Amino acid sequence: MTPPRTPDPRLALDPARTALVLVDLMDRIVALPLEPYKGTEVLFVAEELAATFRSAGALVVLIRVERPGIAEQPAGSGLADGLFREGDLEIVKRTTGGFQGTGLDERLHERDITTLVFGGIATNLGVESTARAAGDLGHQLVFVEDAMSALTAAEHQASVKLDFPRLGSVVTAGEVRFAAGS
Repeated sequence: MTPPRTPDPRLALDPARTALVLVDLMDRIVALPLEPYKGTEVLFVAEELAATFRSAGALVVLIRVERPGIAEQPAGSGLADGLFREGDLEIVKRTTGGFQGTGLDERLHERDITTLVFGGIATNLGVESTARAAGDLGHQLVFVEDAMSALTAAEHQASVKLDFPRLGSVVTAGEVRFAAGS
């Protein structure tokens, strides 16, 4: 068992300038055979994080994918049941990442959001693609390792251990906290 890490003091998040970004938490994607966490486990952690962010007054961004050029989306293409709440921002993407052609960056700038906290499926695809674009746009990035999963544990670990530490901070859901007095 790995001992708990000491929380990074730089991760005292300002709810007025921080958004939780959850990628592709849709029934048909949550139901895939995922590793190292089952989709239902990721969804549970994401729902808990979303509740914490909403309670702190921070924005929750829910990104889902729609396949371009088809008349009807596959069953299970909406957000997982009960995930969206009034005040959340729902973004529909048609590429791997959540910024291309969605207006997401403009909507974050309107709210003066500078830090993005990520979770979703798949770690190495939708989450990483969206995060890389966010980093290129100047956002500070935080990755919640236990709020994401991939098709294989190796893909998840490659993102979490090799790529994400170069882009931002990697934490667990239990380490996400807001600055005192927020």
